[in-house]
Order: sequence, then structure tokens, then C-alpha cells
Amino acid sequence: MDRHVHDRRRFLALTGALSAAPLLSACGAGFGGGGQSEGDGSAADDVTGAFDWKREKGTTVKALLNKHPYTDALIADLTSFTDKTGIEVTYDVFPEDNYFDKLTVDLSSGRASYDVFMLGAYMVWQYGPPGWLEDLGPWMRNASATAAEWDRADFFPNLLQAGQWSLKAGAPLGRGGQYALPWGWETNVVAYNTEVFRKLGLKPAKSFEELRELAAVIKKRAPGAGFDGMYGIAVRGSRSWATIHPGFMTMYARNGLRDFTVEGGKLSPAMNSPRAVAFTEDWAAMVKEGGPPSWTSYTWYQCSSDLGARKAGMLFDADTAAYFQAVEGASPASGKIAFHPGPKGPDGSLATNMWIWSLGMNARSRRKSAGWLFLQWATGKEHLRRAALTHHHIDPVRKSVSQDPGYRNKMRHLPGFLETFETVVDRTRIQFTPQAQFFDATTSWAAALQEIYGGKSARSVLDGLAGDLREKVR
Repeated sequence: MDRHVHDRRRFLALTGALSAAPLLSACGAGFGGGGQSEGDGSAADDVTGAFDWKREKGTTVKALLNKHPYTDALIADLTSFTDKTGIEVTYDVFPEDNYFDKLTVDLSSGRASYDVFMLGAYMVWQYGPPGWLEDLGPWMRNASATAAEWDRADFFPNLLQAGQWSLKAGAPLGRGGQYALPWGWETNVVAYNTEVFRKLGLKPAKSFEELRELAAVIKKRAPGAGFDGMYGIAVRGSRSWATIHPGFMTMYARNGLRDFTVEGGKLSPAMNSPRAVAFTEDWAAMVKEGGPPSWTSYTWYQCSSDLGARKAGMLFDADTAAYFQAVEGASPASGKIAFHPGPKGPDGSLATNMWIWSLGMNARSRRKSAGWLFLQWATGKEHLRRAALTHHHIDPVRKSVSQDPGYRNKMRHLPGFLETFETVVDRTRIQFTPQAQFFDATTSWAAALQEIYGGKSARSVLDGLAGDLREKVR
């Protein structure tokens, strides 16, 4: 939940500068895609014989972690890993306002201070092409290196595919090397205040047009029904990539729209197509008619807090943003928040964008065998079940955990949560086109959205955005 505090421009500056720096030529020497040694194949090939959890007993693995509820669950369970393997884990935890700075500098330097680390799937598009990430595919395929109970087929396939890429801009996910493993994720749906819906006689929207109408109705009528200062819908609006990826990109994708098209192997911006312009105008109008007064400063935190404080009638964002307000005693609205997949697209689409926290391995690590055992354990059924039941891994990456009676009993008190999860889980994937300028492009897109909200012509603004991005992404 801390991730949207980070200034992505700092991340961009680091990755952009370091990608061009001479030091990368040195640290990348001898490495092909995914950090494999030229002519030697993967280090996974060195692991032979029967699988053994104790094969690296006495080794120490160092992890770099972001401050997050998933991290809390992992640290609380580390003794289980050490007992199982004899491997010690040391770790550093940083808040996200400097986490990715730390990770980027370490990976680019070639020092390999950390063997394993957290990363978002979008970061694979930055870290993969320079050869900073180990391709985990050979490890997964080696029965000597991977325990049978790890069970690759137990992952929701769309989540596993989010970290699999050919390293070619514009190429679809799900092909090529496996550069990250799914660990925890968030789907983007609508959460709403059941009390105001009941008092005003409202029902969740089935279409985007209905959602826009609902937002305006709540903003107009809720104060008279005892909800002082309540507006209709909370969505992000700050000048950040994070404004684009949750509700906006979800509804954009459900309308069959793309951020880029690929023509002749080259990326071409598509956010200025006639249908994309019309949708963006409607989104900005929805925010003006039913959103918060200071929308252009809104991050996930303000959106989540307003839902919990009974200031927002609806939230279109990460399900976790609503979850932490909905749990008993967490906020004035707890016990009165329900979940819904949100509006369908014109053709019935429930395409949904996601954020996914993943785990990866440093291509320069000298302890890859031990690191792979750690990644197996951290993404395995045993740990993730405990994390779901006793901590806040509320969107399981594994099918078995999502069907676990203990997990389902824990989540059943949240109206609509399990039903919503099951409705969108197979439709949720990264809706963006993989490319290294992702953060720059989406931050510029958020700035364009603010201009349209402020009254500028959507056609003119989006044409300008597309023109600026066309050469950058090529």
C-alpha cells in the first residue's frame, strides 16, 4: 500500500541514466538476456540429483524488501524457512519512497549486494533488458532444483505470465523468460458504502454510463440523507503513473481500448484514437460531476481514506485500498463497505488491470541455488497459506489458497469480496503494452488527464501526448 507514495520520476531518472551509463557495459559483459553466462547456460543446470531442501544448508541469502504487509508476513515466517533448509536470511527493508532507488542502483552497479528482492511486474520492463534479472525458467523446469510440491500449475496462470517476457518492446507477456514470480497482487474493482446505497435506493452500476450517473447522484443527494460532505466516487488524480493504472486503465480496457498498438515491430500511441478521446472525456466528466473537489492531488491514500471516512460513496481502485477500510474497527465505514466487479464494457468485458508484487533474483548473485530455494518457499503453498490466514495476503496468487476453507471463512464477512474476486480473477492481467518508457508514458498520460479535467480539449491534449510519446517509445 506504500507504493504510490514514491515519486516515479526519480525511478525514471535513475533507470534512464544508468541504462545509458558505461558501467552497464562492464557489468553486463558475459551476460545474455536474463543474466545467463554466455555459452554456459543457466546456473540451474549445475543442480543435479534428487531434490533436497537442505542442499544449501549453512548458506546465507540476502534479501531487499519494500515495507509492506506482505513483507511483514514473510519476516514473521522466516524461521520456518531456516528450519526447512538450514539457510539463513538477512534482509533490509526500505519504504517505497526510496526502495526502488536502492534496488536500481544495486542492480546496475553489478555488486550483487542482494540475492533476491521484491519488484513490481512493470519493473521487469526496466530491469530485464539490461540483463539485471535472472531467468527463473530453467530453475522452474529443473526437477533437481525445484520441489514437486511447489506446483507451478497451482498459480493463477495470468499472474505467472505477468513476469514472463521476451524482453522486446511491444511483445506480449506470457512468452520468453520468467523474470519474476507472483507473490501478492491487487485487482481493481468498485467498493461502495452500503448505507448510502440503501438510503438512496441505489444499486451498483452495470455500465460506465450508470457509474457516472451514480457518482453525480450521490454527490447531489447524499448530504441531504445524513452523509455530510460525501461525494460520489474516489479515483486517483495526481500527476503520477499510479493515476492511470487502477480504475482508469481498468475501465479503458473494458471499453476495448489500448495504450499502444504495434505496427511493423514499432510502437504507436493509441490513447488519441476517437474512441479513446471520447472515453477520456467521459472519465473526466465523471470526476467533475461526482468526484472529490481536490481530485488533482488524489493518490490511493486519499481515495482509500475518504471511503473509510464516509466521504466517498464509491471507490474504483485496488481492492486492498478498500479492504483496509472495511475490516472491523478500521474506519467509520467498516462493516458498511461492499465489493463489486464494477461496470462491464459495451461488449460485456470485465477486463481488469492489476498491480502485482513479485519476487526476483539478481542475475549477478553468487548464491543462486540458495536464492532459488528461498523464492520457492516464499511463493509456495505453505507460506502463502499462512500469510493469507494470519496476515493480509488477501488476493491469493495460488488457486489452492483461494479455495482454502480458512481463507474463505476469513474473507466471508466482507460483502461481495469473494464473489468479486472469483468474477474478475481470470480476467485480470496487465493491460498495458510492455515497454521501457512505461513510467514516463503513464505519468505524462496522468498530466494530460488533469488538463482535460481542467477544461482543455481532450482531442488536442491527447494528440499532443501521442505526438510526444511516439518518438520516445521508438
